[in-house]
Amino acid sequence: MNGRDDLPGPYDGKAGPAEVRDPVIRQELKRAIAWAMVAVAVILVWQLAQAILLIIAGIVFASLLDGGTKLLRPVIPFSRPLRLLIVVLLIVGGLAGIGWLAGIEIAAQAEQLRTTLSNQFQRLLTMLDDLGMTPGGTELTQIVREVLGSVGSLTSALGSAVSGIATLFLVMVIGLFIAIDPNIYDRGIQWMLPRGTRPEFRKTTTRMAKTLQRLLAGRVLGMVFEGFLTWLLLTIAGVPMALLLGILAGLLAFIPNIGAFITGVLMVAVGLSASPELGLYAFIIYLVVQTFDGYVVIPMVAKQTVDLPPALTLSAQILFAALFGIIGLALADPIVAMTKAALERRSEHNDEEDEEEQRRAAEAGATPTDPG
Repeated sequence: MNGRDDLPGPYDGKAGPAEVRDPVIRQELKRAIAWAMVAVAVILVWQLAQAILLIIAGIVFASLLDGGTKLLRPVIPFSRPLRLLIVVLLIVGGLAGIGWLAGIEIAAQAEQLRTTLSNQFQRLLTMLDDLGMTPGGTELTQIVREVLGSVGSLTSALGSAVSGIATLFLVMVIGLFIAIDPNIYDRGIQWMLPRGTRPEFRKTTTRMAKTLQRLLAGRVLGMVFEGFLTWLLLTIAGVPMALLLGILAGLLAFIPNIGAFITGVLMVAVGLSASPELGLYAFIIYLVVQTFDGYVVIPMVAKQTVDLPPALTLSAQILFAALFGIIGLALADPIVAMTKAALERRSEHNDEEDEEEQRRAAEAGATPTDPG
C-alpha cells in the first residue's frame, strides 16, 4: 500500500456550501468585516489607553530632547549625538541639583503643605456647616478625605509617589530611545503605508513635530518664569513654604488654565494658615504673576510657538481628564496642538490638489470646475 494513498487529494475546484455568489451580499460582507475591524480597534485602543498615553508622553519627551539638540546646533554643528548627550545631562543634572539642594526641605514642606491644606479644608467645611450650606447628614471628615485625596497625592508626589517616579522614568527612557534615532521609527511607519501616501505623511509628521517643539519651548519658558517669580515674591512676602509653592507653580504651569487655578488655591490656603494678611499677600502675588504671565509672557510666546484657543484647550483638558485621569490632563494640550497641525496640513493638501486639478484642466483647454 502506497504511503501517499491516505493523503488528501487536490481541490477539484467545485463550489463549497459557504460560497457567496451574490455580488451585493459579498460587498456587504466586506463592509461588515471592515466595520467589525474598526470596532475591535476602538475597543483595543480604549483598553490600552493608559499604555498608549505613556507612549505619547515618550514621544513628547523625545520632541523636547530633539528641540534641545536643535538649539545647540549653532554651537555644536558637527555632532548630533553629542548635542543630545548635553541636553540629557542638563535635564538630569537640573533634576539632581534640585533634589540635592532642596530635597530634604521640599519633602518636609510637602508633608507640611498636606497637613496645612487638610486643616484649611476642615475649617472651611466647618464654617459652611455652621452657615447651613452643607447637605444634611454629611460627615465633614468624609468630605475632607474625598476632597484631599487628589490634593494629598499631588503634594506628596515629589517625595513618595513611587509609581509616578517609575512612570516618569519609563517615559524618559522611551523618549530617549526615540530621540537617539527618530528617523528609523519614521521610516518604519512609512514602510507600512501605501507608497502614494508616504510623501504627504512625511510632510504631516514634520509639521506636527515642529508644532509640538514650539509648544514645548513655550511651556518650558512659562514654567521657569512662573515658578521662579512665584518663589521670589512669596519669599519676599514671608509666605511659608515658598520654595515648594514655587516648584509646584512651575510644574503646574505645564497645564494651562487648570494648573493656574490649582496653584492659586494652594498659595492662598498656605497663606491663610499663617495669617489673614499673608493669605491676602499670597492672593495678590497670584494675581500679579498670572496677570503678567497672561498679558506679557503668553502673547510673546504664542507669536513664536502655538496659539491655541483657550476654550478649546480647556474643553480638551476636561475631556481627557475625565477619560484618562491626570496623564490625559497633562497630555491634552500637546495632543490638541498636534491634531491641529495635522488638520491644517490636510487642508493645505486639499487646496494643493484642487489647484493642481485646475491647472491641468486649464492646460487641457477645459474650464475648471468649482471645487466647492
